[in-house]
Amino acid sequence: MKSTLTHLKHVSALSGAAATLLVLTTVPAAATPTSTPYVPRPALTAQASASSVRISEEFRISGESHDMPAGTPVTLQQRQGARWVPLPASVNTTPQGTYKMRVVLGLEGRNALRVAGGEAVSPVVHVTVRDERRSHQLP
Repeated sequence: MKSTLTHLKHVSALSGAAATLLVLTTVPAAATPTSTPYVPRPALTAQASASSVRISEEFRISGESHDMPAGTPVTLQQRQGARWVPLPASVNTTPQGTYKMRVVLGLEGRNALRVAGGEAVSPVVHVTVRDERRSHQLP
């Protein structure tokens, strides 16, 4: 049963002599706000073992998962233009909530990478891929 609040209104009326009239009304109380239980959002971290590598040199991307089940698949993504493209580097998170994957990139220049999985996306990490053959050429 909903509780009600009683409001008193004081109304003054002047008609020759001062008169006071009290009006008593009942109004349903506002519904008690229900609190939404806190549900943690899944999250991923990511870090690269190197900030700069040669073309076809292997490095590792590793990180932690938070608030997602062990065994959740995570996939490396690379920014290509305006799109994030999944790369063929995917692993499952461990029971401790960590992951580690081997990566080899062939796209020369600064590569923006992130890890996605379990409704979470990691912050972006950058790895520069350089072509050693080009840097050793004489002008």
